[in-house]
Amino acid sequence: MGKILGDTIRRFREIIAPYPYLDEPVSVIARPLTAEEAIGRPEHDDYPLLKGKERMMEARFKGAAGQAYTDQVGNFEGTLGDVLGLSMDSNYHRAVLVATINAVLRQLKVIDKSCHCKDEDPVQCAPKLPPALAAFSPERVGMIGHQPRLLEIVSKNFQVRICDRDPDQISTKKSGVVVEPPEAYEDIVRWCDLVLATGTTLVNDTIDAFVVKDKPTVFYGITISGAAKLLRLNHFCPLGR
Repeated sequence: MGKILGDTIRRFREIIAPYPYLDEPVSVIARPLTAEEAIGRPEHDDYPLLKGKERMMEARFKGAAGQAYTDQVGNFEGTLGDVLGLSMDSNYHRAVLVATINAVLRQLKVIDKSCHCKDEDPVQCAPKLPPALAAFSPERVGMIGHQPRLLEIVSKNFQVRICDRDPDQISTKKSGVVVEPPEAYEDIVRWCDLVLATGTTLVNDTIDAFVVKDKPTVFYGITISGAAKLLRLNHFCPLGR
């Protein structure tokens, strides 16, 4: 288990310590959402959720919902204690945990956004990104993970390199930028002066590689909403629900 995922779990345990949640038979259910449930009916059809490359897991805890992207899906039902007892040895287990953390923190009102935006929200979200990044005065942005609308707007405002884990994306040109393989991440991180990384890196436990000394990292997306709040990570997800 990486440091950031471990720190997230430890901080989460501290937050819930005053509550009897672990001992009560509270049900936590996580299930894979359909694309329409997760993202609605957007005008564009190039989002990973719509292409079947990733799915959204949803956890429900005492009436609150929390979500997380993953490429390994399945159903889960148990107590919060059961979730925290899962071995963090697969993207599936980590997705159940991360979605559950988001749901519980939403129920406790620690966060106010824990579910993916829908319909045309991604189009409206993208123009808000350059001003958010401009606060760090970057010239070169290293993007980890392909989010089409965000890449479109970032490539118009900054020098950009991007890498992605999807083999169908690698070596293709998106918004004038060639998508590089995941092995290029170290070179990209060295090259850029700001890392813009998908929060899904928390679920696949690669996130530690993208938090580096002497340059900022901004994580985007709903998956990392709870962890970003707990660990005070830079987070961009203005239209999460």
